[in-house]
Amino acid sequence: MKWINKRKLFDPTTFKLANGCTEFAQSPQTIVFDDFVRIYFSTRKKDKTSGKYLSFIAFIDVDKKLENILNSSSNEIIPLGELGTFDEHGVFPINVLKDGDRILAYTTGWSRRVSVSIETSIGYAVSDDNGLTFKKQGNGPILSSSIKEPVLVGDGFVKKYDGIYHMWYIFGKKWIPAKEKEPEARVYKIAHAISADGILWEKEEGVQIISDVLNEDECQALPTVIKIGNRYHMYFCFREATDFRKNPKRGYKLGYAYSDDLKNWIRDDENSGINPTLGEWDSDMKCYPHIFDCNSKVYLLYNGNEFGKYGFGIVELDTNTSKH
Repeated sequence: MKWINKRKLFDPTTFKLANGCTEFAQSPQTIVFDDFVRIYFSTRKKDKTSGKYLSFIAFIDVDKKLENILNSSSNEIIPLGELGTFDEHGVFPINVLKDGDRILAYTTGWSRRVSVSIETSIGYAVSDDNGLTFKKQGNGPILSSSIKEPVLVGDGFVKKYDGIYHMWYIFGKKWIPAKEKEPEARVYKIAHAISADGILWEKEEGVQIISDVLNEDECQALPTVIKIGNRYHMYFCFREATDFRKNPKRGYKLGYAYSDDLKNWIRDDENSGINPTLGEWDSDMKCYPHIFDCNSKVYLLYNGNEFGKYGFGIVELDTNTSKH
C-alpha cells in the first residue's frame, strides 16, 4: 500500500461548529452522496456540572475532490443517553452505513464509572432524513460486555458483503490497576461479528483477530475495512496500555492487516504505506483511521496529535504502485 497527496482536511479549532464545540474532531467517518461527501466525527465540550468532557456527533460536507468544506451540521445529530444509560456521557465514535433506502448508525456510547473511568457499548440508530439526524432504536445497546468480553465493547465498524453484515469492533480484556503516576489503564483488542439483519449479532466471543506486535497488553482500536480487488484491507490504531498520553513513543500509531477470506488476518504494518512525519500536526500521534472509496479513488482519513484535538487529515491511495 502506498499513500500520496497527504494533507490536513479539517481543524475544529479554526471552524465554528453549531454545537459550540471548538476542540476535537475524532474518528471521521463518511457517507458518499452523489454531489458531496459527508464526514461525521465526535467533538467535545465540558459539562458545566462536572467539568468533564462530553462527546457529541457533528459533521461537515465536502466536495467530492475532498478539498473544500461546503456545509456543516446545524442540528443535534443524535442525542446523548438518558440518566444511567450506556451513552449518557458521550458518543464516540459513530459509524454510518448506507443500506438500501436507510442510513444506519452504529454508535459507541460512553458512561462513567466509579472504580474505573468509563464503560462503553455499541448502540444502533436509523436516519430518515438522509443522514442529517439519527433516531435511536432504543435506550440500550445492541452489543455490550459479556462472559468472555467483560468490559469496553465499542468501535463498531460495519460493512455488508454477500448479503451478510460484518462488524469489526473492540472488546476490553481487562483493566490494569492504577499506579502512583498512572490511572487505571484498559487493554482492548479487535474482534469480529456477523449478522443477517444488522441488529442481532453473532460474536466470535472473546476471539482476538489481529495479532499483537508490542506485547500482550497492546491496545487496538478503530478498525476500518475495505475490499480492493479480491483482498480485504484493514487499518486500525494501536498503542501501549500505559504512559501513552504525552509520550509519543508509546502513543497511537496506525496498523495494517489484510485478509482474503474475512476470517484470517495477516498483520503487516511495514507495508501500510503510512510513513512517519516530523514537525507536523500528526508528528506525535496517528489514530482513528477510516478508509473509503469515492469517484474510483480510495482515501484514508485519520486523526493526529492529542487524539484529534486539532482535527483530521487525508491521504489518497496510489493505485499505480499499491499491490492488491
